[in-house]
Amino acid sequence: MERYRGIIPEWDLFLKALERPLPPTIRANTIKISPEELKYRLERKGAEVLTSEWCDVLMEVHGIKGLGNTLEHWLGFYYVQEASSLLPVIALDPKPGERILDMCAAPGGKATYIAAKMENRGALVANEPSADRIRGLTANIYRMGAFVAMVTQYDGTSFPKGMEFDKILLDVPCSCEGTARKEPWLKEGASLRYILKISSLQRRLISKALDLLSPGGLLVYSTCTFAPEENEDVVAYALRKRDDVHLEEVVLPVDCSRGITEWNGKEYGEDMRKCARIYPHQLDSGGGFIAKIRRGK
Repeated sequence: MERYRGIIPEWDLFLKALERPLPPTIRANTIKISPEELKYRLERKGAEVLTSEWCDVLMEVHGIKGLGNTLEHWLGFYYVQEASSLLPVIALDPKPGERILDMCAAPGGKATYIAAKMENRGALVANEPSADRIRGLTANIYRMGAFVAMVTQYDGTSFPKGMEFDKILLDVPCSCEGTARKEPWLKEGASLRYILKISSLQRRLISKALDLLSPGGLLVYSTCTFAPEENEDVVAYALRKRDDVHLEEVVLPVDCSRGITEWNGKEYGEDMRKCARIYPHQLDSGGGFIAKIRRGK
């Protein structure tokens, strides 16, 4: 992580945050239950439930060992989910009746949150290329009652044309440095060789996603890593490649930092400040990056 010292504010607090365990958080599934009813049910089991101040479906739950083993979990009343993973969906702002693509959807936490925000009305395509991961995605969509979702299994870089989407969530495969609180081997950062390799895939995915976006449509590009090569660099590539897209400011209900405007001598431009960087000492969760790209001037 040392190479990020110059771009991550309050560096010492950031390092300390990486040493703390993640809080046990869940997302209430409003397709099946209200947050209030879920809180009541969990408290009857002896749990201490703290509802988030910035998101009424996000809860921190203490006193239950194995949040994935309760009846309420198996009934699809909640999804065990980090707070930071809700933010790309909040930035996307799904609405009932829209046509939405979750391009890299497994294991389904974001796709099922999109479905809940759509109130199960519209068209949601949850795409996942991996045969192994698609099983878990399908199971979670079924468990959560996200009947608006259709599961597809395409390589994202060759997703077929024929349907344009009002909104696309592209939560790309990445080096996952933002998950270092639960993956201790990542506390030293991912290898630069892997970062450069995966960023090549990310460029191909963002190019295809923009091809699938309706005029006036919105693409949310997100990662769970800190590497500028996978974040600002990929977004800058997409903006250079096309003249019909532009960045919109990411406004989130939590403390975050802005995107960086240059890295290792490469200039990205002031517009990159419209992106958001999420750090674990600002939000007690994982870390990541979010950009909003609108098609059409």
